[in-house]
Amino acid sequence: MDTEAQPTERDRSSRPSDSEDPSDTGGPEDRSRFALVSRAAEWLPGGRITLTALVCLVFLLLLNTFLLQPFQIPSGSMESGLRIGDRVLVNKLAYRFGAHPQRGDIVVFDGTGYFGDADYIKRVVGVGGDHVVCCDKEGRIQVNGRSVDESAFLYPGDAPSTVSFDLVVPEGTLFVLGDHRADSSDSRDHLGDPGGGMIPVGDVIGRADWIVWPARDWTHLVRPGAYARVPDAKSVGGAHG
Repeated sequence: MDTEAQPTERDRSSRPSDSEDPSDTGGPEDRSRFALVSRAAEWLPGGRITLTALVCLVFLLLLNTFLLQPFQIPSGSMESGLRIGDRVLVNKLAYRFGAHPQRGDIVVFDGTGYFGDADYIKRVVGVGGDHVVCCDKEGRIQVNGRSVDESAFLYPGDAPSTVSFDLVVPEGTLFVLGDHRADSSDSRDHLGDPGGGMIPVGDVIGRADWIVWPARDWTHLVRPGAYARVPDAKSVGGAHG
């Protein structure tokens, strides 16, 4: 007797068809993802175009909040490098993860309680512990006993300062000046105010890294070499009175 089992009709029908393309069927996750996008597009006026615009907007908001922020130059205090109406891109991660502002950096900070209820842009001249003096016999600013040649960025015809000062920058703060010294309200003008004209590092929004508008002036802002030879405050015996 032939005992070999013969395929039944059910067995034959359960086999996948040779003509069926496995690629035609996606996984449950793929199908649910596309279905979600399709439902969202159908719900929004404008469909996929509106959905794409919203996704781009959310991305830009996240970028602006955590990474980069455009800032429009409101005054002539940083001329001639930065002119009124220029837009710079502020790197908000520059001083995260243990990094700190350095002499020569152009920073944007919240001046509330120190300069005024607004954001400001200035150049860092002294950091915590620095002994900053104006001026030496040649009219230059000194930092930790080293005279600084600011001619590469100082507004043509301006003196480094017409206000004399001799101060030590408290730890955790910055002494900042505008490049157009004759048209800048900066740390010099607030020496007698609460905080002594110093900016808390915690109020720094970020470092201005690029001029992005006007497009013809697209420029990477680099730290000038004028401060490179300034010694650290600790190496010259610490703070001075």
